[in-house]
Amino acid sequence: MSTFEELRTEYKKASLLESDVLADPIDQFRRWFDDALKAGVPEPNAMGAATVSPNGQPTNRIVLLKGIEGPNFVFYTNYGSEKGSHLAANPRIGLNFFWVELERQVRIDGTVTKVDRETSTRYFQSRPRLSQIGAWASNQSEFVPDREFVEAKMNEMHAKFDGVDPIPPPDSWGGYSVEPHYIEFWQGRRSRLHDRVVYVKDAGVWTIRRKSP
Repeated sequence: MSTFEELRTEYKKASLLESDVLADPIDQFRRWFDDALKAGVPEPNAMGAATVSPNGQPTNRIVLLKGIEGPNFVFYTNYGSEKGSHLAANPRIGLNFFWVELERQVRIDGTVTKVDRETSTRYFQSRPRLSQIGAWASNQSEFVPDREFVEAKMNEMHAKFDGVDPIPPPDSWGGYSVEPHYIEFWQGRRSRLHDRVVYVKDAGVWTIRRKSP
């Protein structure tokens, strides 16, 4: 059996130079996202979302990107969840995509604002009905006694919304719009000499720079 120390991958599929990237980082992200779609990356919109608790503890989890509105990245969740409570106290967030099939990462640092209620409702009602009911059944991140408790809540919500169409979203459910100020495109290279091309926003203007591997 291999040990952690023996696990090693030599990245060699591509390179990334400043001359390769587009002037706008959102356009560059869309280009790479399209590449991930074409490469058949499973759930290419899955992204790590890091928040910071009031006591300073960083916390990370996977969420799904559900849209790009202008320069902003949009995802949806329960505002009463752990990440929701973190973002209410500190609106800074870090996102990260890892598309291993392409040996690429994208890191995004920014701040969040809540998506307007109309947009959140429209997206909520586009989801599968069971997902809508599940959002009502789950007080996300709260401790529960067992799985049976969760199933009972789901059955309760099935009964509550029997014949109701469309289902309204819970007041505690909605979207976040992430306004980025830092976007890094990482391309794996041989010998760990990876390419890191960074866009930094200052006074509304994006500047492209390179970071050492």
